[in-house]
Amino acid sequence: MSALFTVASPFSARLRAPKRLSGIGAPRAALLEARPPGLLADAGGGGAILRVSAADRAADIQAESRALARAVNSPVYSPEVLARKYGSRPVKVVRRALDVLMAFGMFALKLLIDQRYGRVDQNRRKRGVELRMILTRLGPTFVKIGQGLSTRPDICPPEYIEELSQLQDTLPTFPDSDAFACIESELELPLDSIFSSISTTPVAAASLGQVYKARLKYCGQLVAVKVQRPGIQEAIGLDFYLMRGLAFLINEYISGITSDVVALVDEFARRVHQELNYAQEGQNARRFKKLYADKEDIVVPEIYWDYTSGKVLTMEWITGVKLNELDALERHGLKVIDLVSTGIQCSLRQLLESGYFHADPHPGNLLVTPEGRLAFIDFGMMSETPEQARYAIISHIVHLVNRDYEAMARDYYALDFLSSEVDVSPIVPALQSFFDDALNATVSDLNFKSIVDGLGTVFYQYPFTVPPYYALILRSLTVLEGLALHADPNFKVLAASYPYFAKRLLTDPNPYLRDALIELLFKDGRFRWNRLENLLVQGRKDRDFSTKDALQPVLRLLLDPHGEELRFLVIKEAVHVMDAIVLASAIDAYNSIPYFMRVLPKSDANGPFIMSNVELKRLMDLRDQVFRIWGLLQTSKSFDPELLQPVLQVLQQPEARSLGVRVAAGVTRRLAARMLQQVLLTASKIS
Repeated sequence: MSALFTVASPFSARLRAPKRLSGIGAPRAALLEARPPGLLADAGGGGAILRVSAADRAADIQAESRALARAVNSPVYSPEVLARKYGSRPVKVVRRALDVLMAFGMFALKLLIDQRYGRVDQNRRKRGVELRMILTRLGPTFVKIGQGLSTRPDICPPEYIEELSQLQDTLPTFPDSDAFACIESELELPLDSIFSSISTTPVAAASLGQVYKARLKYCGQLVAVKVQRPGIQEAIGLDFYLMRGLAFLINEYISGITSDVVALVDEFARRVHQELNYAQEGQNARRFKKLYADKEDIVVPEIYWDYTSGKVLTMEWITGVKLNELDALERHGLKVIDLVSTGIQCSLRQLLESGYFHADPHPGNLLVTPEGRLAFIDFGMMSETPEQARYAIISHIVHLVNRDYEAMARDYYALDFLSSEVDVSPIVPALQSFFDDALNATVSDLNFKSIVDGLGTVFYQYPFTVPPYYALILRSLTVLEGLALHADPNFKVLAASYPYFAKRLLTDPNPYLRDALIELLFKDGRFRWNRLENLLVQGRKDRDFSTKDALQPVLRLLLDPHGEELRFLVIKEAVHVMDAIVLASAIDAYNSIPYFMRVLPKSDANGPFIMSNVELKRLMDLRDQVFRIWGLLQTSKSFDPELLQPVLQVLQQPEARSLGVRVAAGVTRRLAARMLQQVLLTASKIS
C-alpha cells in the first residue's frame, strides 16, 4: 500500500447503522478516550504515542492477546493436509494444471513467433501487458512471482518491469461490501463504532488483500486498514499442491539440481500462509519496530491491536511515495540511490545483527516519507538468519576479498550448505575458476547477481543443499539491487555493503569476527597495512562507525593471554614499523642538511644508510601509510582524545607493558645493528 506526499482529499464515510458499542474492543476504546489531553499525538509516520504509561503497556498487551485470539483459526501450511484435500480431487487438480500450462504455453509460443519474425522489440510492451494479465488471472501465487520479477531489470526488459510493477498494489479489487462485512465480522464491532470515516473504495489492492484509508473514532488517528481477500486460502492451496508435486519430480528426475526444491517450495508456501495471518503480521511489525526504532532513517508504523485480527490489520497511516517512483522522489529533492543504500544498510543490520529480516522489500512495501526516511509498511513475509550463519556470511565475504577459496569452501559447513561428511577439496578449483575471473576488477565492482549466478553454477555441480532462509536472503538483496539498477545501471550492491562489513570487522568483539579480521590483516607472517587502511576508509562511510569501538577490540585481541603466536607477529611488525618511522625520519632529516655538511659516506647500496633504494622506498611507504592510518582515526567524526583513555588503561595492563618492552627491545637491537654497520662502513672509508 502507498500514499502521496500530499494527503488525499477528505474521503466520505461509508458506515453501517449505529449499534451498541460492545464486544472485545470496548474496554480499550474506553481506556484511550479517558487518557489525559496530549498523551496521544501524531508523530508524522514514526509512531503516534509519545508518552507510554504502565497502564498503556498493559492495555496494549491485553489488546494484542485478544487480536491473537481472534486469529486462532488462521490457516497454517501443511503439505499433508493439502495432499489429503486435493489428492481426492483429481479433476480439479488436472483442470488447474492445464489452465496454468495453457496460459504460459501460449505466452511462450507468442514469444517464439516474435523472435522468428523479428518482432520482439515491436511487441515487447504488448507481451508485458499480456504477462501481467496472465499472472493476475492465475491468482495470488503467481502474482507473488510477478512481484519478484518486477524488481529485476537485469532479468526483465523495462516494458515488462513497468507492467509487472502494477502487481504490487494495483490489482483488481473485490467488492467493498465484502470487505466491510469482513471487518465487522472479524472485530465483532459495527463499522461506525470503529471509524469516524473510511474511504468508499480501496486505496490499494495487493495479492492477498486490499487497503482502505480510515480515521479512528476514539483518537482521530489516520490509519490504513488491510482486509484479506475472500477465498484466498483455497486459491493458493491448490497452486502450492501443484508446485510441490512439480518440485518432487524435479528432485527425483533432474540430476543437475542438487538443492531440495521441495523444501524451497515448502518454505515459500509457509511464508505466504503466514502472510494470511494479519495478527502475526502485526507481531512482526512490533518486533521489527523494537529492533530498528532507534534508527533515525527508518519508520515502522504502529499497530492498533483492538482493530486487528486474522483477516483485518489496522496500522498507522504512513504518508509517502514508493521507492521506484523516481520522478516523484526527484521532485522532492530525494535520490533513490541514497535511499536504496539506506535500505541495504538496514537489510544488512537485519540479516547480520538481530538475524530478523524483511524478506519481501519490493516497492509496494517500501515508502519514502517527505523527510526522506524509509518506511516499511508490510510485514507479512519475514525470516530469521541463524546466529552461526550470520558470522559465517561475514567470514565468507572476508575470504572472498582474500581469495582464500579453501576457507570459502569450509564456510559452507557453517552455512549449512554442506554436511560435515562432504569433502570440500574438489569444490575449491570451481570457486577459484569463477572468482579469479570475476575479481579481475575489484570486489566492490562485482555485481551481486553475478555472484549469485556464479555460486549457483557451483551449487549445481556439487552436493549443496541451499537452506530456505538463504533463498529469502537472496530475494531480499536482489530486490534492493534491482531497485537501484532501475535508477542507476552501474550500481553495485557490494560497494554499498562493504562499509558495513568493514565496520563490523573493525568493531565487533565477537571471537568469530576477530578471527576473520586476523585472516584479513595477516598473511604469510606479515601485516597488510593496505588492508587496514582500506577497512578504515570503508568503515568510516558507515554512519555507525566508532573510533573507540575500532581500537579496543583489536588491542584486547593482541593482549589475549592465549594469543602468543599473534603477539609474536605483532611484535615483529611493530619493530618493523618503528624501524621505518625512525630511519625514514632520520633520512628525511639528513637529506635536509646542505650537501657539503653531510659527514656520512655514501654506501655502495646507493644511500647514506646501508640499504638499497628499493628498501628505502619501502620504509618510506610504510611510514607514510602508518601516518595515513593514524590520520584516518584522528579525522573520524567520532574521534575524541578522551577516547584514548580506555585504550591507555588497556596498555597499562601487565600484558601490554610486557608487549611494549619486547617491541622496544626489538627496535633497539635493530637500530643498534644498523648503527654498527654504519660505523664500520665509515671506518672502512676513512682507512
